[in-house]
Amino acid sequence: MASVLSVSGSPSATSRTGKLLRHLDTRLAARGHEVIPLDVRTIPAEALLGADFRHPAVIEATELFARADGIVIGTPVYKAAYSGVLKALLDLLPQYALTGKTVLPLATGGTTAHVLAIDYALRPVLSSMGAGHIVQGWFTLDKDLTAHEDGTLTVAPAAGEALTQVLDQFVSALGRTPLLAAAG
Repeated sequence: MASVLSVSGSPSATSRTGKLLRHLDTRLAARGHEVIPLDVRTIPAEALLGADFRHPAVIEATELFARADGIVIGTPVYKAAYSGVLKALLDLLPQYALTGKTVLPLATGGTTAHVLAIDYALRPVLSSMGAGHIVQGWFTLDKDLTAHEDGTLTVAPAAGEALTQVLDQFVSALGRTPLLAAAG
C-alpha cells in the first residue's frame, strides 16, 4: 500500500481542520495505507518565518514530502486563501516537491463564500510544485464538523458522503500514479 503524508495547515492545536485530517487518516490507515501526520504548526515559527531551509524541522518536513506517495493537505480558509503557516511551509519546500505525487486538497471554513479557495488559491500552488495528480478537493463548513472532548470528530451526513467520495477518488488515483509515472 501507499505512504500518505497528511498535512494540517492550521495554526491551532484545536482546529476542526486538524481533527478532520486525523479522522481521514484513520480511514486511510484502515484501508492499509501508511499515514504520516504533519501539523505545520509544530514546525518552529523562527524556521518558517525566517525561511531557514537548514533547520532540522524543515529538513525533516521536506524529507516527509519526498518519501510520500500521496499528500493530503488540509487548511482552514482565512481571507479567501489557505493559511499563512501552510504558505510558509510550501515556500520552503523544493520547487518540484510534489512531482509524481497524488494530492488531495481539503479546506474548512465558516461560510460558503470561501468554497472556491481550493481552486483559486491552493490548487495553482500545488500544480506549480509539480503534483502528478491533484484530485477533486473538498471544502467543508465548520458547522458540519463537531469535535468531541475525547478527540473524535462527527461529520454531518451530507459532508461525510462528499468526503468519502473525494477520499475514494484519492485512493483510486494513488493506486494508479506509480504506473503512470513508470509509463512516462
